[in-house]
Amino acid sequence: MGAVVVTYNLPEAGAGLRLTPEILAGIFLGEVTNWNDSKISSINGGKKLPDQAIIVAHRSDGSGTSFIFTDYLTKVSKEWGSKVGKGTSVSWPVGLGGKGNEGVTGLVKQTPGAIGYVELAYAVKNNLPFASLKNKAGEFVSPTLESVTAAAAGSVKSMPEDLRVSITDADGKKSYPISGFTWLLVYQHMKDKQKGAAIVKFLKWAMTEGQGYAKDLLYAPLPKEVVKLCDAKIAKIMY
Repeated sequence: MGAVVVTYNLPEAGAGLRLTPEILAGIFLGEVTNWNDSKISSINGGKKLPDQAIIVAHRSDGSGTSFIFTDYLTKVSKEWGSKVGKGTSVSWPVGLGGKGNEGVTGLVKQTPGAIGYVELAYAVKNNLPFASLKNKAGEFVSPTLESVTAAAAGSVKSMPEDLRVSITDADGKKSYPISGFTWLLVYQHMKDKQKGAAIVKFLKWAMTEGQGYAKDLLYAPLPKEVVKLCDAKIAKIMY
């Protein structure tokens, strides 16, 4: 599981800028346009916010990162849902487009006043600051592996049998609101016995020993409850 973080180029403000769902949607809709807007300054006491235009950076290509981000905005903003909606690629109201997480990261680093969204790993590796977001429970939460796992744990009870579930804007005081699973699409019936056996072996490894590699890559390991659901799916693969 991973986090999509809101990163920005605002040296005066430093790390840990606070943003609410309403402000974030307003920025990406082009309605909140300056960093010293009272909506932002009112929840960021003590931070120096310059009289500077906000430059939005977004993905120019289709991506799962964009899907998770726009899925979140659709949940928290009726206006976003009606005007833009969610998808791997959407018609962005404002901003500059960059290809891949690398492209958005580059735009933010090079553009004073910029704001964008990237995977947690790209923000950490490029020493970019990222915002704490107000979650469904009203708490400001930073993106960490623990807060991503908390978001997943809150959704286990409502997970459908096919495992297709959104964990953005999740319940729970410790949940980071822009979190998402990574999926694999696998044929249930494999014609090639050798390939089928190899895929099943890999999937079983991924659910056990493979989980140990997640944290070093800045991804959160799956909760045990979700691993059990995945194991049940793996057991249905035939070859």
